[in-house]
Amino acid sequence: MNLLHQIFIEPFAFMGEAPDLLLQVLWEGFVSGILYALIALGFVLIFKASGVFNFAQGIMVVFAALTLVGFHAMGVPAILALALAIGVMFLLAVTVERVVLRPLVNQPDIILFMATFGITYFLIGFGELIFGGEPKQMITSELMLPEGRTSFDMAGGFVTIQHIDIAAAVIAVIMIATLGVFFSKTRIGRGLRAVADSHKAALSVGISLNQIWVIVWFAAGIVALVTGIMWGARSDVSFALQIIALKALPVLILGGFTSIPGAIVGGLIIGFGEKLAEFYWGPIVGGGIESWFAYVIALLFLVFRPQGLFGEKIIERI
Repeated sequence: MNLLHQIFIEPFAFMGEAPDLLLQVLWEGFVSGILYALIALGFVLIFKASGVFNFAQGIMVVFAALTLVGFHAMGVPAILALALAIGVMFLLAVTVERVVLRPLVNQPDIILFMATFGITYFLIGFGELIFGGEPKQMITSELMLPEGRTSFDMAGGFVTIQHIDIAAAVIAVIMIATLGVFFSKTRIGRGLRAVADSHKAALSVGISLNQIWVIVWFAAGIVALVTGIMWGARSDVSFALQIIALKALPVLILGGFTSIPGAIVGGLIIGFGEKLAEFYWGPIVGGGIESWFAYVIALLFLVFRPQGLFGEKIIERI
C-alpha cells in the first residue's frame, strides 16, 4: 500500500506543492524534447529517401561538431569555421552517395542498413584520428550564442532558464519548420517521396536518385551540425554524444519513421516524459530513469502500435 502511495499519490502531490519546480522540469523537458525531435528529423529525411534507418546519424552529430571545433582550433574564425564545417558535410554527402549508395541501388534494405554501420565506424575511426578522443569545448561565445541564465519569479518560486536553452529551442523550431515545408511543398520533396516508394519507379519517371540522395544526406548533415552545436554548448563535444543522438530511435518509433510532425510530437513526449519521470519517480527506484525511460515507451509502442502515432499502417495481402 505504501509503495502504491509513493508511485501514484506522492509525485502528484509534490507537483501541486511546488509548481515552480514543475515548471522548471517542464521547461527542461521541452528543450530536450525539441532537440530530440531535431535529431530524429535527420533520421526521418534519410529514411524517407531510402527506406532505411541511418545508423550513422548519431556519429554525424559528433563528427560535424568536432569539425567545427577543429577548424576553430586551427585559428579559423568561428563564422568561417561554421561555413567550412557545412562544406565538409556536403562533401560527406557526395562521398556517401558516390561510394556507398550509388553501387547499392535496388539492393535489399538490409544491405543499405548495414552500409550505414560501415559509415558509422569509418567516421568514428577517422574522427578519432583527426580530432583525438578527448572531449572538446564548444565555441559558444565565438558563434555569438547567448550564455548565462535568467531567473523568473513564477508560481510562488523561481524558474531558472539557461539562455543557450532558449536559443537551442528557437533554432530547432525554425529548422524543423523550414525543412518540413521544404520537403513537403517543393518538387524535391515530392521526388523524395517517390524515391522512398520505389527506386525503379522514381528512375522511370526521370527522378535522379543521385541528386535526391546528395540533397537529403546534406540536409541531414546540416541537422547534425546544428544538433552538435546545441548539445555541445550544453555539455562538451565528445563521442559520447552519439549515445544521446540514438535517443532519436524511440522518438521515431513513437512518431513514425516517415513523419516530420511525428518526430516533433515523439521528441516532446520523450523529452517531457523522461524529465518528469526522473525528477518525480526517480527517487523511488534509485534514479537513472532518464537513461531507459524512452526505450520502455518505445517498446510499448512496438507492441501496441508499431507504426507509431503518425505512421501509416502497412497492409500486405497474402
